[in-house]
Amino acid sequence: MKLDTIGFWSQIKHDILRQYAQAYSKILTAKGFHHVYIDAFAGAGKHFSQSTGQLIAGSPRIALEVVPPFKEYFFIDIDKAKVSELQRIALDRPEVHVFEGDCNEILISEIFPKIEYKEYRRGLCLLDPYGLHLDWQVIKTAGEMKTIDVFVNFPLADINRNVLWRNIDCVDETHILRMNKYWGDESWKSIAYTKVSSLFGWDKLLKESNRTIAKAFRARLIEAAGFKFVSKPLPMRNSRDSIIYYLFFASQQQVAQKIIRDIFKKYMRQ
Repeated sequence: MKLDTIGFWSQIKHDILRQYAQAYSKILTAKGFHHVYIDAFAGAGKHFSQSTGQLIAGSPRIALEVVPPFKEYFFIDIDKAKVSELQRIALDRPEVHVFEGDCNEILISEIFPKIEYKEYRRGLCLLDPYGLHLDWQVIKTAGEMKTIDVFVNFPLADINRNVLWRNIDCVDETHILRMNKYWGDESWKSIAYTKVSSLFGWDKLLKESNRTIAKAFRARLIEAAGFKFVSKPLPMRNSRDSIIYYLFFASQQQVAQKIIRDIFKKYMRQ
């Protein structure tokens, strides 16, 4: 199995996850809820650090180290070798459930139905795809259930590289469909591009800023997915100061919003 090598921006994301999961589990345990952790793109549970070359814990292991512990853990990955490693981690731990396959199908059909509001169940879900591999229906279902807090990776690098070209007519239809699936419809086109008239009388499309597109996605999480509280996104930058993705957090609880705002502040550029 070839392990992934992750940059410092991913390690920041892991620090954020650790801090929030710790606070979340403490609160939900005190309230007596059956709370679970869900990792939709779990990986092998360990990675190499790009900066040091050392082996470091991935999000599944970070979640398993949280005290007080979650009542259950659900790890999903489409890679068979990584799933085998997750299964090794789960040995002799009946509270850990490992799934191999497409998380878009597994979350909606097998995992989310276990987190019912009336059963006093709650969940923290990490939706951290490498690119445009997430289905909007997953996000929308999580919002409608009123029981799930989510971290969402808005994969700006993939979007800018493959979708948001100056001339949208030149974009491969496959990438358009991937964007539609992630966004939920084609409304992103009218947000990402502005039509302007030239001095010669003909119209052309100008691409909007990354910030404008991220702001629109935040509004969509509130208005279309039904989350009451959605953080202002944290831009995750590489060593060249380019934004690779925006990290969003969405919840139904105001206290969750306050906790994540305080955590995000530590990593916001001044």
